Parts: sequence; C-alpha cells; structure tokens
Amino acid sequence: MNTKNLLLSGAFLTTAIFLSSYSESSFDTTVYHKSPLNAGGSSAGKTGAPGEGNCTGCHAGSTLDGTNENVLIVTTGGNVVTDYIPGATHQVSLTLSSNPSKKGFQAIVLDSNNDMMGDFNAGNGTSISSQGSKKYVNHTSSSNTNATTTWTWDWIAPSTATGPAKFYVASNSANGNGNTSGDAIYLSQHSLGAPFGEIEEHQLISNFMVNYSSINRMLYLSFGSIKTGKLFMNIVDLNGKSVYSSNVGHSNIGQNEFKVSIDKDFKSGIYVVNMFIDNIPSSQKIFIN
Repeated sequence: MNTKNLLLSGAFLTTAIFLSSYSESSFDTTVYHKSPLNAGGSSAGKTGAPGEGNCTGCHAGSTLDGTNENVLIVTTGGNVVTDYIPGATHQVSLTLSSNPSKKGFQAIVLDSNNDMMGDFNAGNGTSISSQGSKKYVNHTSSSNTNATTTWTWDWIAPSTATGPAKFYVASNSANGNGNTSGDAIYLSQHSLGAPFGEIEEHQLISNFMVNYSSINRMLYLSFGSIKTGKLFMNIVDLNGKSVYSSNVGHSNIGQNEFKVSIDKDFKSGIYVVNMFIDNIPSSQKIFIN
C-alpha cells in the first residue's frame, strides 16, 4: 500500500471511530424540528380551542390560566361591547398584562358548535392564517417584543345572530433565551353574548327606553338596533286610542338616541310608546304628569 492510500485509509478509520463513539441517543434530534420562537406566528390550530392544540406543542412547559394575563377587549365605534352586532365590524385588542420581552399569540372565535364565526382582518402587529374553514389571528415577526404593547385586528360578525361568540386565545410569555425551555403558555376564553340576548329574526330593537319632559314637550328615545330602517313612532293611551304619531327618521346599527318634539299637551296618565323599524314594533310604557 502506497503512502497516499495509507493516509486515506487512516482518515476514514479515524472518522468511523469518531462517529461510532456517539450513539443515536447522544443527539437531541428534536431541537432540529423546533423553532426557539415562532417569530412570525404559529402554525394554525394552536389556540387551545376544543379539538385544537396549543403552544406547548413547540414550547416546553405546561399551560397556565390566562384569565388575567390575556386582556382581550372588543369595541364597536369606540365603545366596549359585551354583545356583538350581526354584520358589523368589531375592533379587537389583545394585551399581555405582563408585557414580556418576547411574546406571541394565536386566537380564533367560534360559535356554540365550535365552527368559525364571522371573519378576521389583520390590524396592528397581526396577521391572518387559515386552516380549512377556520381563520386564526397571529402575532407578526415585528410585533413579538414588548415594543408592541397591544395587538389589534377586526372581527366581522356573521350577518345574522347565531348565538354567543367565544374567543379562544393562547399566548406565549417567552424568556428570550433562544430555545423552547422556560416559556409560559397562557390559555383563556372570552365570550360575547348574542345581540340583546338570544334574539328572534323579528326582534330588531333592544333596551328600548323612553322619557318625556313636560317642560319642553320633548320625548327622549334610546334603543339598540341590529339593522337600519325607517323609524315611525305612535303613542296610544291605555284604551288603545292613538294620541300622537310621527316619522322619526332612520335607525342605525348599534345604539340610537333620538329627541322628538311633541307639539301638543297630554292629559296626566300612562301611555304606550310604539316604535317601529320597517313596521316591526317595540313598545314601552311611560307616565306623563
């Protein structure tokens, strides 16, 4: 054997001995399949919702109660709501109360059958992903630090009331150590009631309130509406006789406030104010002194 072949054989033998000295169990192969932090958002289905996993699929540790950590607020027109409005766009914000140096989240909204409810549009520091018929909101690679204090997005409610809505949120309070250990995963649920309780299709007005000022002959109307439509008001006495009627204008989706000037005097007594949206009525009694 010449010198060249001898050197090659020696190198091969040395390499073989080096590799054989490590068993397969010496390598933690899992680290090559896990990302230390899903900087641009997790894969779909990690919200902790029924039938779904959560962030512990990639991050070591157990889940924690996120009731106080995941602060989710839903607003419409700048007002916080506890019931959604069918067909309306609602603004959703999520804040982690601890505001860790590294963080992330994924959220979904489901109905009582655990089906996707409505639609999402991305907002500040968020992106939208899909899996089948479901959509998920995620953090982005530029919003996974404490420089972003609040994530926002839009939720477009379904066009008709389909029962209460439930947001499922999984958040990751990461320690930023470059691997998957030591991170805290917080799971939470946040419910919105069906509009004005479980409504029937013919129920268009909620929380109908009426006040009358005899000093300035003004009727004050306040109500919630789930549609736009022509408003007509009719006041009747307890004998069912109509004593006043007026075209009020048009309703807006959400909360409505109207003032109606009454150009006549009423006798003291109890009256019934009927409010119609496109001929669908709601009624409220008032006492006029």
